[in-house]
Amino acid sequence: MKVISGTLKGRKIEGYDIEGTRPTMDRVKESLFAMIQDNIKDSIVLDLFAGSGGLGIEAISNGANMCYFIDHNKEVIKVLNNNINNLNIKDKSKVILSDWKKFLNDSAINNLKFDLIFVDPPYDYDVYEKILEKVSTLNLLKQNGLIILEHANLKLNDKYNNLILYKSKKYGAKSVNIYKLS
Repeated sequence: MKVISGTLKGRKIEGYDIEGTRPTMDRVKESLFAMIQDNIKDSIVLDLFAGSGGLGIEAISNGANMCYFIDHNKEVIKVLNNNINNLNIKDKSKVILSDWKKFLNDSAINNLKFDLIFVDPPYDYDVYEKILEKVSTLNLLKQNGLIILEHANLKLNDKYNNLILYKSKKYGAKSVNIYKLS
């Protein structure tokens, strides 16, 4: 697996074969980043269910100021830290061992808001609507912020509280939905 664009283009990312992770396919990642390109520069990013860090690393490669990488798997965190060290992006990365719900609650308590939130859990982990509701309720998106979900062609609503569907694209058995504040 490699970084597909930006300053780190072509650099290798380890961890595509870790059990329980499902890295985003390059063509999906390329299309997804084309859709959000104007929102990346100088952004604060949350890579929830980070896995090997592919989405957050891609955001940093394309100009994000900081990425919070969250995962609850200790093995994944080791690989993620290795990737960050190997790519020399430690100054733009915060790796946190936590589950999604605790991290989102802690972010609200600490008044932490994000420009981009990537949500890419294992497809059988039914949390998409819960995360959309929590991000909305806790007011975790900055103005003009986006929450990006990759999923197995679920039927998600066009609106969750103050979040509305901004863009949606299907890639065979996968889909990407992008929500923004209404």
